[in-house]
Amino acid sequence: MAGKDDVEAKPPCHPRACAIQDCLMRNNYNEAKCQDVVKALYTCCESFYERYGDEASSPSCPKPSLLRLKMKQLNEGNK
Repeated sequence: MAGKDDVEAKPPCHPRACAIQDCLMRNNYNEAKCQDVVKALYTCCESFYERYGDEASSPSCPKPSLLRLKMKQLNEGNK
């Protein structure tokens, strides 16, 4: 798994977005088998916005409001 400093990648969190694509291709596009890499991207994006603020942007990250919703849904799904 890539390190936390994927926040510093160009563009930010891009290696984790690529990991999602790789996982989907390996698993015949079964999203359920790729939840760990999806969560890793969201965690990276969360760190990115914490570091640079909600006005920052990365093509690899959902907008902050959508990211917060997705994180909430992931966390509720793990209960």
